[in-house]
Amino acid sequence: MYFSVFAFIIWRLLTLFVSYVAQRTIPYLGFFPYGEILEGFHLPSWLTGFANFDGLHYLRIATDGYSQYEQAFFPLYPLLIKLISYFFRGNMFAAAFVLSSVSFLIGLTLFFKLASKFQKKENTPWTLLFLLLFPTAFYFGALYTEGLFFLLVIASLYFLQEKKYIYVCIFSFLASTTRLIGVFLIVPFFFSLITSKEELVKKLNFKSVALLLSPCIGLLTYVGYLWISTGDPLIFFNAQPKFGANRSTHLILLPQVYYRYFKIIFTAAHNFQWVMSLVEMCFFSIVFVVLILDLFSIMKMKRNENKAFFLGLNLFSLINVLLPTLTGTFSSIPRYALFSLSFFFYLGGIKSKMIKSVIALLFLTGQIILLSLFVQGYFVG
Repeated sequence: MYFSVFAFIIWRLLTLFVSYVAQRTIPYLGFFPYGEILEGFHLPSWLTGFANFDGLHYLRIATDGYSQYEQAFFPLYPLLIKLISYFFRGNMFAAAFVLSSVSFLIGLTLFFKLASKFQKKENTPWTLLFLLLFPTAFYFGALYTEGLFFLLVIASLYFLQEKKYIYVCIFSFLASTTRLIGVFLIVPFFFSLITSKEELVKKLNFKSVALLLSPCIGLLTYVGYLWISTGDPLIFFNAQPKFGANRSTHLILLPQVYYRYFKIIFTAAHNFQWVMSLVEMCFFSIVFVVLILDLFSIMKMKRNENKAFFLGLNLFSLINVLLPTLTGTFSSIPRYALFSLSFFFYLGGIKSKMIKSVIALLFLTGQIILLSLFVQGYFVG
């Protein structure tokens, strides 16, 4: 516990310092909607930069409710910002910043405890460090859903292992009202149930059904709200193309996405967008390959509850990175990859400390670069 708290404090201070330096060394771009909102908080730009891009939409929703197409952003995070803001005299930025940071700190502590149950003692700190140092980990402390969603996902998995199923139902319900991928917590839940020896899963009873359906109920609650308020229960999906990133509402397979990106790399002008296209494809490819290697290693394990946990987590992680590609792009994959948790477990289990140290250094360098660009208004995920 103390290690996770200490690591969080160092990470939080580092991200703020990097943002402060970036403000003085990198030209500001900042061509995104509603940027003028940040000026109203009268805070230094190295702090308000953590609300760039999507963060502004969450602040707007928390302040004024949904406007056209903003239903693409799930409701729990802005709702909590609104509620917490009363403790900050209505300052939405302060409420969101504290909400993200505190949520991530609690989630990180639970993550360390969860990893300790399934890894060797010497590997657990590495797993946590790889998560903190990952090039886009700064999103956990930004005004995005990452910090809150991390807490809800980890709490669901942690209490699942503790067999405190009421808590699992509550946290997984909340997770799927925070982000769409939360509904796929049903996958690790399923693998946990089919290997459990408790009376809970010896027959199909109310408790087991409630556990499996709790992530779905959260999503269906939001869908029902959208149906009543807009007439389109799937507007959270149908509105995606309105936010750019060349997303499609038609199914596009992975080979087609690679074809698109190779075409960009070999034919497009070598500008910042070209660089980010290359970065997005590399992020996806690396995470995807590691998850496949992890899946093969899991299949070789002897049948036990640990195998069920790792298999469920791996499949959840694969869905997490594969699902966004069905819209025809790798855009935002560097950020979405944060919830492919098996990726970090796999890296933490690498035997060579030298290899792990090199990976950690590369991750840290990448985070410094991407964070510096992000707070100065460059879209990096």
